[in-house]
Amino acid sequence: MNLNQILLIGRAGTDPEMRYTPSGTPVTNFRLAVSNNRRDANGEWTEDTEWFTVTAWERQAESVNQYLSKGRRVFVDGRLSTRQYTSSSGEARTSLEVRAFKVVFLDSPTGESTNANEDIPSEAQSYISRGSGSEEPRENKLTEDVEELPW
Repeated sequence: MNLNQILLIGRAGTDPEMRYTPSGTPVTNFRLAVSNNRRDANGEWTEDTEWFTVTAWERQAESVNQYLSKGRRVFVDGRLSTRQYTSSSGEARTSLEVRAFKVVFLDSPTGESTNANEDIPSEAQSYISRGSGSEEPRENKLTEDVEELPW
């Protein structure tokens, strides 16, 4: 059995950019900032931020392009993939990207939280607790007839 799934909650670091494949399929990319607060060795609070490139396809791409804007808080369920590219300086590089199966908006279009205490809204909570629930077919989707795991 194989599983490649990532769940992220963060803020859009860029406005989405939508384009179309030669066959007409919509594709939308945006950058997602996921921050973590921690105490450093001196006991001071610091914030570490990880950046992800998120790609949404088809109907999800259209929704993300229409409703997402820089600064909005979102939940992303997706799959990690690597991409090889050459930088402008000619160096070979690899980047980790997320192919989104589901993007859930966690605040209003103005960026205001829907919950005063910044908890995860019930829509995302129920989505996380029931599993992926994506309408799109997923590769390696788990089924209920899986026997005991080997570890």
